[in-house]
Amino acid sequence: MPKRIFITGSTGFIGQKLAKNLTDEGHEVVALIRSKAKAKNLEHDRISMVEGDLFAKEALLQGMEGCDEVYHLAAFASVWAKDNTFERVNIDGTLNILEAAKTQGVKKTLVTSTAGVIGPAIDGPVNEDTPRKVDFFTPYESSKYESELRIKEYVQKGQHVVIVNPTRVYGPGPLNVSNSVTKLVKQYIEGKWKFMPGDGMSTGNYVYVEDVINGHKLAMANGRPGERYLLGGEDATYHELFDTIAEIGGKRHKLYKMPLGAMLTFGKIQLFMAENFGRQPMITPGWVKKYLYEWRVSSEKAQKELGYEITPLKKGIEETVNWLKNGK
Repeated sequence: MPKRIFITGSTGFIGQKLAKNLTDEGHEVVALIRSKAKAKNLEHDRISMVEGDLFAKEALLQGMEGCDEVYHLAAFASVWAKDNTFERVNIDGTLNILEAAKTQGVKKTLVTSTAGVIGPAIDGPVNEDTPRKVDFFTPYESSKYESELRIKEYVQKGQHVVIVNPTRVYGPGPLNVSNSVTKLVKQYIEGKWKFMPGDGMSTGNYVYVEDVINGHKLAMANGRPGERYLLGGEDATYHELFDTIAEIGGKRHKLYKMPLGAMLTFGKIQLFMAENFGRQPMITPGWVKKYLYEWRVSSEKAQKELGYEITPLKKGIEETVNWLKNGK
């Protein structure tokens, strides 16, 4: 049965693809947009748009009117902010979505969080229940974690809300901050990426964007309220990642190892410039410290409970490189 579905973050990397995917299935999508200029790629006869942000409460109520489901993907995911933007958008904005959904009688809400809230893999791959053993590295992680705690309060009061936690997403789509892995792939195959973080042995988990889209839909359909589901892909070291990109791209480029000490110093300078002169940093010390850890992830819960499937890294990189080479 076709549904009426409200989406925030609909102009983003994942949100845009999700909106189009849902319309392809015959659903009617209502997209929250900040401006029509940013939403040109969303134009579709089954997508209507409501202008506003997470704090435009009337727009939220209007957009959710008659909706069966809400996907909340909008977030502030920058490296740094000069004020409390992380807390305001990622916590308060999420609560506004949940309040509006409750008021309008929406049956199910799904919130996109991040695998970063769970923390690094210290005793083997992390899962949804792995206790965090180190402090948060970034305000993005900590604000998303706090948001999850607040979501569970709404679930305890009877609201159906499910959380998904994607890892490092890559694949065809806008080359923005949320698609930084694909930007790295592009720079490497063009011979513009020169550095190997640390010794190249730090492990990350890389998930193909189409898997994330399917994971969102599966979690909405089959997820249990109050539960989080890791939407991951394959674990790979930086050496393995760049070897895969080189193999698919057809050319291997020399990479220079960047010691973590040098990266940390650079991050400190960047943060100083940001805090004193308002200049947006490329990286902060917190982000650099993440390279000291393993980020191996198990998606077994999503696979068992939701029917989630993982695209092999080689196949996903191949799809991504082909898309980049064919002029996007």
